[in-house]
Amino acid sequence: MRTLIANSNKSSSTVFRRVLLNFTILSTLLISLPGFAGILPGRSTDLVPNKIGLVVRPFDLKDVRLLDGPFKHAMEMDESYLLELRPDRLLSWYRREAGLPQKDSVYGGWESMGIAGHSLGHYLSACSMMYASTGNDSLKERVDYIVDQLAICQDANGNGYVAAIPGGKKVFEELIEGKIETKPFELNGVWVPWYTIHKELAGLLDANRYCSNSNALSVATKLADWAYETTKNLTDEQFQRMLACEQGGMNEALGELYARTGNEKYLKLAERFHMNAVLVPLEHRKDVLAGIHANTQIPKLIGLARLYELTGDTTYETGAKFFWNTVVKHHSYVIGGNSMNESFSPPDELNNLLEDNTCETCNTYNMLKLTQHLFEWEPSAAYADYYERALYNHILASQNPKTGMMCYYVSLKQGTEKEFSTPFNSFWCCVGTGMENHSKYGIGIYYHDANSIWVNLYIPSALTWEEKGIKLTQETEFPDSDEIHFTVNCAKPIKLSLRFRYPSWAVNGMFLRVNGTGIPVTGKPGSYPEVDRTWKDGDRIELRIPMSLRTESMPDNPDRVAICYGPIVLAGDLGELNDPTSKQFNFVPALLTSGHPVNDWVEPVAGKPLTFRTVKVGMPHDVTLEPFYEYYDRMYSVYWDILTGEQWNQRLLDQKADLDRQAAIEKVTIDFVQPGDDKSEQTHDMKGENTSSGEAFNRNWRHAYDGGWFSFAMKIERGGPDTLVCTYWGGDSGDRTFDILLNGRKIATQTLQNNSPGKFFDVRYPVPVDIANGTDNVSIKFVSRPDSTAGGVFGIRIIK
Repeated sequence: MRTLIANSNKSSSTVFRRVLLNFTILSTLLISLPGFAGILPGRSTDLVPNKIGLVVRPFDLKDVRLLDGPFKHAMEMDESYLLELRPDRLLSWYRREAGLPQKDSVYGGWESMGIAGHSLGHYLSACSMMYASTGNDSLKERVDYIVDQLAICQDANGNGYVAAIPGGKKVFEELIEGKIETKPFELNGVWVPWYTIHKELAGLLDANRYCSNSNALSVATKLADWAYETTKNLTDEQFQRMLACEQGGMNEALGELYARTGNEKYLKLAERFHMNAVLVPLEHRKDVLAGIHANTQIPKLIGLARLYELTGDTTYETGAKFFWNTVVKHHSYVIGGNSMNESFSPPDELNNLLEDNTCETCNTYNMLKLTQHLFEWEPSAAYADYYERALYNHILASQNPKTGMMCYYVSLKQGTEKEFSTPFNSFWCCVGTGMENHSKYGIGIYYHDANSIWVNLYIPSALTWEEKGIKLTQETEFPDSDEIHFTVNCAKPIKLSLRFRYPSWAVNGMFLRVNGTGIPVTGKPGSYPEVDRTWKDGDRIELRIPMSLRTESMPDNPDRVAICYGPIVLAGDLGELNDPTSKQFNFVPALLTSGHPVNDWVEPVAGKPLTFRTVKVGMPHDVTLEPFYEYYDRMYSVYWDILTGEQWNQRLLDQKADLDRQAAIEKVTIDFVQPGDDKSEQTHDMKGENTSSGEAFNRNWRHAYDGGWFSFAMKIERGGPDTLVCTYWGGDSGDRTFDILLNGRKIATQTLQNNSPGKFFDVRYPVPVDIANGTDNVSIKFVSRPDSTAGGVFGIRIIK
């Protein structure tokens, strides 16, 4: 259906875009007239100016220095990690693929797999931005060294290509010949090659921007020339077929390269990296996100945003804005993250999607990049409110503050823990974006137009606006304190407007004083009160934004809530990791609030900022609540069930009934496999292709995807009658129709489509008599269909 939509709209959409483009160019000319002052062009380093005016721009990272606080600590931990990594290990397979001797061994994890090289791109970006954020020359030295080495590898390849992808040369040679075989994460059998190329291009562009490395732009240009030559003869149909494999933000990187160089062919290629099946519906304000891989899409929308700036094509603007609003308002959890098992849910259906694999960190990294673009077009407090929410409660929460390691997923399962990367043997995608996340906290705190500073985030920092000769220092212990102090330093008086974000959560007002004199705050939460005056050296601004408790419920269950204080999501302390009580049914308390507001049953803990305690409502016990971003070595829960006393008693009865049923079925069990458990799977000779496993709701699972399968060898009782019993999670949905085979014979086709929301359920399949008569063992195989998933399967047993 999506392909049909894309094809039917292609030609008309192109004409429509060009008409709008001409109108937008005319509008762009008008913004220079009186009355349009303060609307800004693109970066001064770009050869191609934006076709649209930007209302505000962020300050460069070099203009903002963090002061002591949790964000500076996170940045320093990240800086230490960046300096601990060895560039020659990240370059190892680049040299190998270029036919050059390796200087060091490759790192482990994803860097020794088919996506090798993606981390080097992230590393280049992270080191470049960290250099801009700190001025540490050691980081620039690494950037310059890596760029030089990439140039050497590129020269050795001889055609502009430079990558570490195993089999990369072959896949692109096949592409030139028109051979295109795609899966969501494979192109001609190779893991997401364009995705990896994008990371490298982005890293080179950041090295050029933040470290003024001209050689980086040269390498990026030659690589883009190679990409153009590789794809120039593909038909539109072939190109779209190629884009069925994840390609990251190739459209963004190529658009940015066009802005830097003025070469139109990069813009042409950027616009070809337009996956019609997803982007055309979004450009027509149609939500087609349910069930599709989340982070495959978000970089494409960042690309649309950049292309809108460069072309003025309002179709791109529509797609970017609609996507942002749809994801933030209908697909996101309380921490600002989205996705479960890396996929979008149906809109406003999150209640039954609380597992270990919620909120992939890459997604929020990219959502914040998209938010920056949208804020520059329209400085709305709604964009800044989301940015603040996601920055504190997902990005900051994704780093271990003791080790600096990163989370792939930030789990919101009720009663769980955070899992962090290892320094040298993970290199997941979210390690790459994690390196970048904590290097660029200076972005987003302050924006400016021609005569104003917009203060978006209350993070201790110092801003220097050299052009205006002014320095603004922000001192605060926010969010531990609701007071923020600003000091103005300027060589001579300057007339300037300061605009302070009045957050949407600030329901108890916002209070402002300048040099000790109260200033009436106009506006309301979700606006930007303005102080416009001539500032003198030493002027002081005092801002107070009282915070308050509130609950935020699931969109599809008002009785499952998270507890927030101001912008901060609070998590409940559930004890030490690996505590045996974590497997108990009532390990996560329910809250029996009798309908009272949150201030009646949550109170602050004296002497501990941002620490609270539930009061006589927790069953079987109350809990201590602290900022979610502070959890790294404890079990926790973010979401809580609000129950009546009757519902709590029924929950206990249901637990007893489940235990009784479990005891009864175990009495007649001949054999049992726990999918996803190493020992159990090993004992039962697990085999499979395109299969993976994980944990959810304190149970392990396994599934297969995109035509994959998995199988186990199990005992049966000769002569029977025997029954195969499989356990599934009742909230699973999407494309989950699969076949079940016994000794190669299909005995059932199972579809999982929200069969039993919120709980596990069993399905029984009789073992055919002729199979039971002939053997004591049987092979049980689960087979997914193309573009579908088999499972997850949480338990497999043979019973009498």
